[in-house]
Amino acid sequence: MGKRYSAETRKPEILEYYYQVIIKEGIEGASIAKVAKMMDIHPSLIIHYFNTKDNMNVELVNTIVEKFNSPHFLKFESIQDLKKRLNKLMDTLFSFEWSRTVHPGVFYAFYYLSFRNPLIKEQFQKMFINFRNYLAEEFRFYKKAGIINVEDPVKAADIVVTMVEGLEFHAGFLKNGQSFETFAKYSKKLALTMLEIPGTN
Repeated sequence: MGKRYSAETRKPEILEYYYQVIIKEGIEGASIAKVAKMMDIHPSLIIHYFNTKDNMNVELVNTIVEKFNSPHFLKFESIQDLKKRLNKLMDTLFSFEWSRTVHPGVFYAFYYLSFRNPLIKEQFQKMFINFRNYLAEEFRFYKKAGIINVEDPVKAADIVVTMVEGLEFHAGFLKNGQSFETFAKYSKKLALTMLEIPGTN
């Protein structure tokens, strides 16, 4: 008897292959047929689970959002020294690894689609608002502990999110020969300066 699959196991597998096809072909060139060919399965099996490419897009965006909301990325409670803990947070946010949590070709393909698909836009907006709110709460914590002296934690979080998201834009269009890490390090320094860390002036 052939191996049986459930939707819980098969759908994530199909979405992972769809992700790879988008990297290779772009969102316009990706299709159910190409995913099926890569998986060596019949396209009807993909249609059985998703019906349409649009449904695959929405579910893959949900997967992307889950990647960014994954709790293991930004958990630093084990670091007792709060200055080191803050620095670790900023190191993570301004790192190449964080920037490539999702392949930029896939991320920006769906960013483009968000202007036409309200469900995708809603998911992206929730993701960034959650990210901003997480940082704002962290900044309130560090402000209360006397580690930073920022006036408005929410506005500061907005700026840091914007800076972090801009790193990939810089790497794609403005790097002028410098490495991702070089500009990211400079951006992190500016972000820490904005937070007005006592004793650094």
